[in-house]
Amino acid sequence: MTGESESANQGAQPSCGVAPVLITPQPEPDVEQEDHEKKSMTDISHYSVDLSVDHDHGDDESTYSGSVYEFVEENGRTFHKYKAGKYFLPNDEKEQTRLDFQHNISKILLGGKLWLAPVENPKRVLDLGTGTGIWAIEFAEQHPNSEVLGTDLSPIQPAYVPPNCRFEIDDVDDHWVFAHKFDYIHGRYLLPFIKKNWDVLFKDIYDNLNPGGWVEFQETIPYFQSVDNSIEGTALQRWNTLLLEGIQKTGRSATEALRCRNYLANAGFTNIGEKKLAVPMNAWAKGKDQKAIGQMQMVNNLEGIDGITVTVFTKVLGWTKEDVEKFLVDVKRDLKNKRIHGYLTVILVWGQKPL
Repeated sequence: MTGESESANQGAQPSCGVAPVLITPQPEPDVEQEDHEKKSMTDISHYSVDLSVDHDHGDDESTYSGSVYEFVEENGRTFHKYKAGKYFLPNDEKEQTRLDFQHNISKILLGGKLWLAPVENPKRVLDLGTGTGIWAIEFAEQHPNSEVLGTDLSPIQPAYVPPNCRFEIDDVDDHWVFAHKFDYIHGRYLLPFIKKNWDVLFKDIYDNLNPGGWVEFQETIPYFQSVDNSIEGTALQRWNTLLLEGIQKTGRSATEALRCRNYLANAGFTNIGEKKLAVPMNAWAKGKDQKAIGQMQMVNNLEGIDGITVTVFTKVLGWTKEDVEKFLVDVKRDLKNKRIHGYLTVILVWGQKPL
């Protein structure tokens, strides 16, 4: 039996693709506790998951091996130059391919959908941290009567897009000066890189929505857990602890998204919905669908781990690039190890501005 956490106003249920495993919540944590980062990690462990270990490993050990238009090159990767250093991950072709692949994982998790909030024919749409622009482009194609704006620190979006879709270079942490309000504001894989106070962020979103408008965020919490403690003592667990420490030292939180619904409520949103999904880190879980999504997530993890690790470990934790690369050999081996029954939590939260 699969449990789930969601509001009655969540919108249509996924109807196709891989069926994700949902997480059953325990009593709401005390959000006033002083140590937010440690509390956030505790929040994740307070959810039970319905993932079953496939002990029949067989032979399927397959693996996959002066201008905003100028980029900063570091450690063989390129990064955005506008507000350089703000976003930890690179923006080169390799990363753009990974982002589009990650987008496909998200659609599978949502049953082929781009969003879950009960949004219908919004006139103006804002996609925060749009990345390659793939979500904004697909939304615009599905809604030809909507005006879709995607904003990002990197100008890596394609030149040829639907006529109702456009992109701007912008920083969500800056003062919002949009000429028109929106009917739907969407963000994905963004919140750990926000530096402003989250209460201010959600107030900005609230103030820039029309009455009746919706906001929705989807975040992957970069904290690996296992269903049977098989992650304990591994290089992957050590890497994860160090990564969260490094991100926290920059004044950001990689796990604060677990309390998104509280921020939405504090900002005045109603009809708040939430869904948490457990995504296997590789093909260890039982069932064809779970193996497929786990294999895709493994590829995503392996492709993305170098960029964020080198940035955080060298710039924040003081490691050398050579030490990082040696360490990542063991971490990547763990990510591919089906005897480590790890998973990540994906959370989606949405809310409506009252009419």
